[in-house]
Amino acid sequence: MSRLWDFIAPPGTQGIDGVFHGREATVHLAQLERASIFGGAPESLRGRSVLLAVRDQLAAALALVELDGVARRMVLCTPDLTHEQLAGVAETAEAEAIVLDPASHPAAAFAASRAGSIASVEVSPLPAPANVDRARDGRTEWVLLTSGTTGTPKLVLHSLDSLGGALATQTQGGARMVWSTFYDIRRYGGLQIFLRAVLSRSPLVLSSAGESPREFFTRGAAARVTHISGTPSHWRRVLMSGDASVIDPDYVRASGEVADQALLDSLHAAYPRARIAHAFASTEAGVAFDVNDGRAGFPQELLSRGGDIELRVTDQTLRIRSRRNAVRYLGAAAAVLRSEDGFVDTGDMVELVDGRYYFRGRRGGVINVGGLKVYPEEVEAVLNADSRVRMSLVRAKKSPITGALVIADVVLSDPAPGAQAADAETVKAELLAACRRALAAHKVPAMLRFVPSLEVTAAGKLIRPAG
Repeated sequence: MSRLWDFIAPPGTQGIDGVFHGREATVHLAQLERASIFGGAPESLRGRSVLLAVRDQLAAALALVELDGVARRMVLCTPDLTHEQLAGVAETAEAEAIVLDPASHPAAAFAASRAGSIASVEVSPLPAPANVDRARDGRTEWVLLTSGTTGTPKLVLHSLDSLGGALATQTQGGARMVWSTFYDIRRYGGLQIFLRAVLSRSPLVLSSAGESPREFFTRGAAARVTHISGTPSHWRRVLMSGDASVIDPDYVRASGEVADQALLDSLHAAYPRARIAHAFASTEAGVAFDVNDGRAGFPQELLSRGGDIELRVTDQTLRIRSRRNAVRYLGAAAAVLRSEDGFVDTGDMVELVDGRYYFRGRRGGVINVGGLKVYPEEVEAVLNADSRVRMSLVRAKKSPITGALVIADVVLSDPAPGAQAADAETVKAELLAACRRALAAHKVPAMLRFVPSLEVTAAGKLIRPAG
């Protein structure tokens, strides 16, 4: 693929079908034929390494369309970056310009502090009439940031082809789709939905930080959303809110975290006519597969299916080789992204049980109990299987005897049992008994407590504090 604009306005077509629905406004992509959010500045960014540091998702979506094929490199900065992180990203990316919007206060402060060394361009909330030349073509590097770190994130280099090449053939023709996602489109999971919408010239409903599920779904229902994605934590929040019925989608997808059987069953119950899928993807490895059979894990035969995506399990870790892998990490001292044989080590641990692989957790997230391994997600799957549990978080607590103990925080679907101490103790005892039946003794939580909620990251994943 050359650039996004070729898919938005292919030669010989009459008009453009795509539309972005933001929280405050709706923009038809046809407007970009004679307008720009950059005013008269798009050409000033041609051939430059550009940090996209806007906070508003609608502005970010429009900027991606306008900058692809113009900028030499686009760095998709997430709104949660600190000043120090943004400075590190700018240095590693060899940034020459930064794109801001009125809400970009930390980014604006950073830009001001670097006056003279980096150009600052502020976008307008909506496209304004401008004389824009969309005919000129170029190749743009897409740079995404890894999440889950307090230091400078790793910068992962992709091309438009590695991000969306496979989607270009998957999204052509068929029934009309309206896409939406809880994800921020500057993260890999959200960017995939953005690209699916753009490449199929379909409407896209963008989420907004701080928006409740009811507000988001009300906007989605008005736009008649048919396809929607989010992390399991996103979906558990929806199920807890009681607002799932506000939308009636054809396709519901979970990715970014382990989708256990309890969640998949709950989604089937909430959306009985929808196709429920869970997918595996990472910023470095790209999309590996979708699972559409309603079961957690993935079938063993995926490892021998052939085709463009190759899967391998080595030392219980999933490895992926495909043209959707990232190119490399940026930076002079960057780590090696692929092994010598071209596979990307995802760091996700899997276990084969009766012809099916199940995700057990991240290699770096294991709890060591007296020399024995415990994967938090395995314990959470047992707890979440109880209909009284909406979500759980298993973590480590330091112990002078075993090194660590397994602790579980549980959010109940109906908090009523917690109102009476006797009821709470009964539920707690039954949950621990279920763990003893399903798990080895060292994996059973030494302590279980009920909590009203659990924290999630800006990417929609459970925050797993160190013990």
